[in-house]
Parts: sequence; C-alpha cells; structure tokens
Amino acid sequence: MQKYYLLSALLLVVLFPSMAQKDYFFPDETFSPSIPSPEDYFGYPIGDWHTRYDLMISYFEKLAESSDRASLEVIGYTNQRRPIVVFTISNPANIQNLEGIRTQHLRLVDPSLALPDVSKMPAIVNLAYSVHGNEPSTTEAAILTAYWLVASESDKAKNIRENAVVLIDPAINPDGRDRHSNWVNMHKSFPAVADPLDREHNEIWPSGRVNHYWFDLNRDWLPLAQVELQTKIKWYHSWYPNVVGDFHEMGTNSTYFFEPTKPFGSENPIIPRKNYEEINNKFAGYFAKALDDLGSLYWTKEVFDNSYPGYGSTYPDIQGGLGLVFEQGSSRGHVQSSQRGDITFAFTIRNQLATSMATLEAAVNEREYMHRYLREYFETAITEAGKDKSKAYVFGDEYDESRNRLFLKLLLDHKIKVFENQKDLSSEGKSFKKGKSWIVPTSQPQYRMVRTMFEKVTTFSDSVFYDASSWTMALAYGIPYSSQSAAAGGNEILALPELDLNFPELGKYVAYLADWSDYFAPKLLHQLQEAGVHVETTAVPFTSNTNQGAKEFPAGSLIIPTGFQKLNPEELRAAVQKAADGSSQHIWATTTGFSAKGIDLGSNNVSAVTVPKVLMLIGQGTSQYEAGEIWHLMDTKVGMPMSKVDVSLFGRINLFDFTTLILPSGNYNALTSGQINHLKDWLSKGGTLISLRSASQWLQSQEIVKEEYLTVDAEKEPDLLSFANQRNYQGAKNIGGSIYLANLDTSHPLGYGYRSNEIPVYRNSTIFFKPSKIKYQTPVRYTANPLLGGYISDSNLEKIKSSASVFVSEVGSGRVIHFIDNPNFRGTWFGTNKLFFNAIFFGNKM
Repeated sequence: MQKYYLLSALLLVVLFPSMAQKDYFFPDETFSPSIPSPEDYFGYPIGDWHTRYDLMISYFEKLAESSDRASLEVIGYTNQRRPIVVFTISNPANIQNLEGIRTQHLRLVDPSLALPDVSKMPAIVNLAYSVHGNEPSTTEAAILTAYWLVASESDKAKNIRENAVVLIDPAINPDGRDRHSNWVNMHKSFPAVADPLDREHNEIWPSGRVNHYWFDLNRDWLPLAQVELQTKIKWYHSWYPNVVGDFHEMGTNSTYFFEPTKPFGSENPIIPRKNYEEINNKFAGYFAKALDDLGSLYWTKEVFDNSYPGYGSTYPDIQGGLGLVFEQGSSRGHVQSSQRGDITFAFTIRNQLATSMATLEAAVNEREYMHRYLREYFETAITEAGKDKSKAYVFGDEYDESRNRLFLKLLLDHKIKVFENQKDLSSEGKSFKKGKSWIVPTSQPQYRMVRTMFEKVTTFSDSVFYDASSWTMALAYGIPYSSQSAAAGGNEILALPELDLNFPELGKYVAYLADWSDYFAPKLLHQLQEAGVHVETTAVPFTSNTNQGAKEFPAGSLIIPTGFQKLNPEELRAAVQKAADGSSQHIWATTTGFSAKGIDLGSNNVSAVTVPKVLMLIGQGTSQYEAGEIWHLMDTKVGMPMSKVDVSLFGRINLFDFTTLILPSGNYNALTSGQINHLKDWLSKGGTLISLRSASQWLQSQEIVKEEYLTVDAEKEPDLLSFANQRNYQGAKNIGGSIYLANLDTSHPLGYGYRSNEIPVYRNSTIFFKPSKIKYQTPVRYTANPLLGGYISDSNLEKIKSSASVFVSEVGSGRVIHFIDNPNFRGTWFGTNKLFFNAIFFGNKM
C-alpha cells in the first residue's frame, strides 16, 4: 500500500505539477503571506498555461503594490503598443535611492573620475528574458524569480536584496511572446499531447520567435533597427549592469547550455581574454551546482556564438559587464517527447529559474570584483586605443545628409564620442568636406565599439560561424570613411543638428527639383504621389540654374513641372512643401527649363514616374526575416502601404492590379501551373518582379527566367576525413554572412542616386548566378578583389569574383530584378536600400 501511495504522488507531480508547485519550484522556502504567489494571482500554477503578457504585467504591478522591495517602470512600447517594462527589486532603502545608486554606479564607466568605494556599492544585475517570443519558459521563470526575490524570507534572498539591484526584463519581445502563447494555449489538449507533430508544437507562419515586423530581436542589439532594442539600449546605457543574463530555448532534444562558449572560435576578439578565461569560469560553477542539485544535465564550451555584437549576451561584454547566454531544451508547448522522454513546460521553467537564482547569487558574491572589472574595462580601452595605428576615423557622405544623420544617431545611441570635422580632408581616395563629415577618435572609453563600427576583419581562428562573420556598420550604411593617423576634431556632437530645409520662396517657377542622392528621397516621392502631384525623373545628370544657384542633379533626380499638374500653383507649392518637411528633403526651384549643363527639362531623357502598387507574397515556405525586412523598410523608411498576401491566396490575385511583385527567399512550389502561367503573362506584358536569393532559383527552375548558374573548379576534396571533423569541414563551405565590394553602374535605373561606382554588399548564401547575357543588365557585380570583411573559403571567393550581385532578366515587356545579395539585411543595410527603392520606383525603366 505504501508503494501505491508513493507512485500516486509521483504521478501527480509529473502529470499535474500544480498539485505540488511550491515543492517543485521552491522546496524548503518560506514566503511572506502578504505577497500573492503567481498561482494565487493567475488562478493556475506556473507551467499549466503560457501566461499572457498583460496578465504578467498586472502581476508585477501587484507585486510592486504589495511590497516596498519592488518597483515597475514602463520604458517604452512595442509596435503593437504593449508596454516594455523593467521590474526592479532590492531592499526598501535601495528602492528609495535608485537614482543615487545609478549615478554612483555610472562613475565606474568614466576612467576620468576617481574610483568610488566599490565595497559599499550593490551589484547591478539585469535578467533579460524572451527576446524570442516562442522560447516561453524564460518569461515564466522571470515571474517566479520576481516572486521569490520579493517574497522569500530565506537568507539567500535577503542577501541578494541587500547587496544587489535586480533589474528584470520579463519579455524583450512581448508581441512575439503573445503570438506564441495564444497559439499553444488555443491548441492545448486535455490531457496534453506530447507528439512533436501535434499542432500545438508547430506554429504557423510567422512564428512567435520574431517581433511585429518579423525581426529576430537577438540580432538587433548592434543595428538597433527595432523599437524594442532602441528602447532597451537607451535604458541599458543608463545603468551599465555588471551582469546580464540572456535566457533562451533550443531544440527539444538538447539539455541545457550555459557559458563558457567554444574558446576563440565563438568569442569576440576585441573583448579582453579575462572575460572568457577568468570571469566566465568563475560564474560557471554556480550554474553547474544549481543544475546538479536538480539532477538536470547541461553542456558548455561548445558551439553557441559569442562573437556577433548584436546578441543580448555579447553586447554587455563590449560594455564592461558579463553577458551570459542560457539555453534550455524546449517543450515548445506544454509537454513534448524528446530522446530522453517527455519534457514538460514546468521542467523547462524550473531549470531557467535555477540558473536565474544562481546568476543573482554569483553576481552578489562577486560584486566588488565585477565593479573593479567594469572600471578596468574602460581604462584598458583607452590604453589599447593608444597602441592602435588608427587614431581616428573620418566619415561622411557629401551628398546624402539623411544617411549621415542615421549613422550619427547610431554612434550616439551606442555612446560613441563624435566630433565635427573642421577642414576638408582627402584620404584613401575619398574626400571629406567640412560641415559634411565627422571625426571619431579611437581614444575614448567606447574604443571597442568604435572598432566594431569601422574595423574590417578578414582573419579568424575558426571557419564555422553560427551567424554573421562580419558586421562593420560603416560598410552597412555605405558611408565613405577612412582611418586617420591623427585625431583633430572640433566640437563634440551631443545630439543631431537641426535641419534647415530652406524651402523656395514664392515665385513663378517652371519646376521644383529634388536630388535623388538622399536616402529619404523615395519617401518624398511617395508623399508627392500620394498628394496627387505629377512627378518626373531624369535618366541622365543635368545642371540647373535654381533659386539657390547652379545645382547639379544626378540621374534619378525628381522634376516636378508646374505646368502639368491637376493642382493649382498654391496647392502644388503646399503639397511639395509638406512632402519635403515630412521626408526632411531639400527642394530647389527653377524659372527656366533651359539647363546650364546637360539635358533640358523637356528632354526625352526625362519621363514620368509611375505610381507603384506593390504586392509581396508571404507565408509558409517563405523567409519571415526577409519579408519582415521589406515590410519594415516600406513602413518606416518610405511610409508606403504594400499588400502582403499569403502564397495560399495567390489564386485570388489579379496581378494586373499591381505594378510590382516581390518574392522573398522561399519555395513557391505551391503555385499551380495555371497560377505560374498567370505570372508569366503578367511579366511578359510589363510587370516588374523583384526576386531575392532562393526565389531566383525557383524562377529558374520554372523557366520563368533562363539565366545560368556559375560553377568553378572545386577545391580538392581530402581523401580521408574523420567523422568528428565533418561539421567543421562542411561548415567552412558556407557563407554565414560577410561583406564584399561591388562595382555599380550608376547610369542604370537601379544605380540612380548613387555618386560612387563602388558599393559594399552583404552576402549570406552560396547562390551563384553568372552575370546577365545582356551586357548592360548586371548593374552590381563584384570587383576583382571583393572581400571587405568576414570569412569565406577560397573556392567560394573565386565564385564570387565571377558572379552577379544584382542583375535583371528581361521577360517580354517585363523584367525580373534579382537580388542575390540581400539589400535590406536586418534593417540596417542603408547603403544598399536605395537599390531596392529604385527597383520599386524605376523598375519599368530598365
């Protein structure tokens, strides 16, 4: 009988962890009865359901209301208007003095200030959860960690409250988290189904991993393309935490991963070795003990990447803290079968809770050490800068004010010091004009971030990359820049300067003119067309005598003739000024169509710009990342609506209602032969199809285009290869993400607005097409020595040299524009975005 009762109790714990939740998550803990537990508040035990984000926020509000040990701060909002919050826990005295503690802590990051008495300073610990919304154990662990830290009467909790300020991000990606929570909750069975093929464990497109715009936010700490990370980084630099826990999930058949990562190959070379070899190992013992006490298996020192600065576990390392990635094998639902048996949601939460508590314990025990390391980090940054041959970087685009401002903002957001350039400079074949260029000295506390922004790296200790192997942000922005052996700047730039658009005064003009060189010129064009303004563009450069003197306008520049408008002169002027203000664009005006140089305004080289109507196919089988990048680009950089239609609905589309069709990378084999014939018919009668990467392969397979793949002699294969080395050998053949220099035909409509005939491009695929057989339809192809940054094998580099980056296939009266390199990668390739804009606005001119 005793055995029967024991077996029954075990079954209750396994099948219904709610029956013994306190013992399961918090054995031998005593909690304040005045603080409601999550189970009391939600009406269900943690692990029984995936907690909605609004319920979690409500619970944190209740904790803060119930205790003087906690406070809740709203620091921003997501695209779907969910609050982005930080929940702070410490002792009551610290909660009352948070601003004083923060100000004192910030003295550590300024080497010019005397080191404060770190023995009396609390550890600043940031626990960050659910940057990927479909990694749900993380936020549930955040709820339990917050409850334990606020309500526990244990000596451990009291010690942490006394000696730390704990800052909890319960969900960095609230929109994605709720998408996933709703999915698994609405497909939960009673009893739960563990079959991995069950609908509960297989989300539809897009997954909860991504945010509103389908971005992976754990790649956005460096580029700051998304509002969630823009908010996070602004908050981060107000605190500079000593320790940041970055909690994730991985495949169901895995156990648990914590740092250290793979030595050298998975580490960022600009971060002091002390971080990896000393501090990581110091903390690892706490995590091992916490999981050993539970009997949970784990692994360390293997493949997880810690090199890309855009990760939540790497960015803190480049800011003098300790970033720690944690990865739990996921139940991806409420229970799922794995190679080790059924994995329950509650089990995954308990492991995350254990390492969360261990992180807090370690941070408190090592707090003086970590405070001193934070100061040491920024001191050694200046010391290392003194040994760097580059004493400064000068950057600036003479013709693109908006892109300059975008890059300036990125530098300032990352707390990099930037100064005015006081004189005209020429360096490395580039010219930098006073007033249109800036100086970034390397001798500053953020020296390592300066290197991240400008340095080109092509040598590596490993050839297998979890993610991108190059991230030089100056190249991504396409900003002309050069290293300098001296740093002579003027006033420091503390904020973006005010714009003086200097709109033309009232007058009798033949035309208004706009230079297409500026990044936001497409936004101007869209707003003009939305207002009913007739706009034309030039296929060749010309110089006009304008209200501001002679001005040269490149190919693609906009001409707004006053004599061919439905609007009267006053309405036209108001519409142009409103569009210029809304897009931050300069407008010129001329009283004559006779140009000072080049074509006149009535030339046959000037033609009307068709109002584009754009359709993008999305859904299962297509890349949610690429589709999201395009959606985000058109929303935030142009403000132009675009139809996003699921592939499954293609049969309901009349393509002749659209000028432009976009196919992100993907497999479109779901289209029937009749639907493909409709696509061919639309193309042959003048449609513009924009195809990214593998979508071009699909078009080739359907003989919609008839291009040629590139092949070169492969590297000699080894006669023998050990089984253990197969991953490294095969991985070295991939192109995980690297940067190349390409030649650009600025006379081609895709090259309109560019002033240089060279352009950096980003490649992360092994798709190689030969240049077009039509000699003028490969506007972007690689230079003879193209590698600018990142890893690539010798054989792949040879293929790149002979292949096309962007080319055009003529199909009847229409065309397919192939982007083999993604021009919109992660919302940060401002240097190549204009290629994509040009494809939309000028596609029918190719």
